[in-house]
Amino acid sequence: MRVLFYSTSPAQARIGGSSIGPYPERMKQQLALENKVCLVTGGTRGIGRAIAEMLLEEGAMVVVCSRWPDSVNRAVSEMAARWPGKVKGKAADVSVHEDVRALFEFVDRETGGLDVLVNNAGVGIFAKVSRITLEEWDKMIHTNLTGAFYCSREALSRFANRSAGYIVNISSLAGKNAFAGGAAYNASKFGLNGFSEALLMDTRYDNVRVSTVMPGSVATEFGRAEAGGNVGEDWKVHPEDVAQVVRLLLQMPERTMVSQVEIRPAKPKRS
Repeated sequence: MRVLFYSTSPAQARIGGSSIGPYPERMKQQLALENKVCLVTGGTRGIGRAIAEMLLEEGAMVVVCSRWPDSVNRAVSEMAARWPGKVKGKAADVSVHEDVRALFEFVDRETGGLDVLVNNAGVGIFAKVSRITLEEWDKMIHTNLTGAFYCSREALSRFANRSAGYIVNISSLAGKNAFAGGAAYNASKFGLNGFSEALLMDTRYDNVRVSTVMPGSVATEFGRAEAGGNVGEDWKVHPEDVAQVVRLLLQMPERTMVSQVEIRPAKPKRS
């Protein structure tokens, strides 16, 4: 796992080569997630579901979304059986701006605000450039990249009301390493990584932290389509592993921001 760290406010620690004093005590403490309002897009299965359940274990109020109402209803019912009154859900396609706006209005009505956004929703269609359709290209760019923009833009106005917030973008190592048959997916994830870095720079002095998590091969249906093989292959990263990384990020003291995390299988399958 490769991790890049930033101080949230570098100028606060040193100006002109001399220290201007320690951080306030609150910025040194590990943050608690209890009663924080967290929105996880694509939170009904796979990595998103694992993150949602991790947040619920920490005592957070969690809202999940998916494009499919049946998937939302089933996931909310299953999680509510374990964490009554702590989870809500709404069908929404993050590639559609009107859906995103309605989703955040739902969060406002049901929870009264927002503390954490996890941009996890994504799609993967893998084909050579000569064979991918215009519709498939648009679907991936609009979901994996534009969807994160739509959701982040809505979240920032909510964070302003609370004077703080955290955005975690679930990207992929495909955002750093291109592969044959992955042109559209690579483009969407390279774009998401660039968007995340710029968003970090835009918001760090507004007490908003932004982290990008880039898993490699993950044992999910999505990972199966991307990397081949069986969902349950033990050599792959598991969704719960990614959720543990997100837990670490969200609980870091406010003085520190982990900007990027790369996650790889410890012993990848040999070709």
